[in-house]
Amino acid sequence: MIKIENLKKRYGERTVLDIPELSINNGEIVAFAGANGSGKTTLLSILAGLNKATSGKIDLPKEVLYLPQKCYAFRGDLIKNITIGGADKNKAEELLKVLKLSHLKDKKATSLSGGELQRLALCRLLVRSSELLLLDEPTSACDAKGAQLVIKAVKDYQKEQGCSVLISTHSPALAVNIADRLIILNDGKIEADGEPKEVLTSPKTEWAKSFIAGWKI
Repeated sequence: MIKIENLKKRYGERTVLDIPELSINNGEIVAFAGANGSGKTTLLSILAGLNKATSGKIDLPKEVLYLPQKCYAFRGDLIKNITIGGADKNKAEELLKVLKLSHLKDKKATSLSGGELQRLALCRLLVRSSELLLLDEPTSACDAKGAQLVIKAVKDYQKEQGCSVLISTHSPALAVNIADRLIILNDGKIEADGEPKEVLTSPKTEWAKSFIAGWKI
């Protein structure tokens, strides 16, 4: 289980995260939504150990993998990019098939389009084991077909690993199609938390209602 208590993140006088308490069960897929600057990326980066909270306590599993919003490629072909660090080549090739990148496997990874690069970066994570998968806007550069491939790959991985998955997203389709739970952040605070369809159809606060109304569902 992931447990967060009294988590705060400040930049000077500005508080960008203020979460008194949050628990996430083992194996749960949770989507975090909110406007730009709501704290989604900051939260994931803190959980990934790339950012430091101002205060608070966080209990996490040991094996954590993180996909940043801005994906990158190493020199070399796609297989080299996925297996860097010693990951299994056969599994890498299987993931390329799942994410429809096999026909590009001999190309230089740096030549890929934005959506292709995002799927390659996901392959680089899914070839490894984890107890917690953190995905920051994993479909932001993908078209509708690419987004569906990402959703299937992540759900299959979660089922195989039994890990928890936390996703930040601006996509209501992603939240509904992949998540067990949707948490909406507003200025770093939890505004709504529940089953995705319930949160989207029956928001409990006026702010949540206004945000969801403009979320192009």
